Amino acid sequence: MPALTIKNMPDELYNELKSVASKHHRSINSEVIVRLKQSVFPDKISPNQFLANIQHLRSTIKDNVLTAEDIDKAIEDGRA
Repeated sequence: MPALTIKNMPDELYNELKSVASKHHRSINSEVIVRLKQSVFPDKISPNQFLANIQHLRSTIKDNVLTAEDIDKAIEDGRA
């Protein structure tokens, strides 16, 4: 597998990367790979964006409320 060396990384960036990797229970190397994949292959949406899309779609659906009478009628129609 290819290797990559990053030179002259600012201390602030390294420390933040280390902190974020720790929060995600990853090594710094793994965190960098995940971040690079997100940048290079942006077509994949995050779980939060996916959820936001679902919530938006749900908000556009009209309520389809069935009453007890509707259910009783459907049952009777099915028996005929």
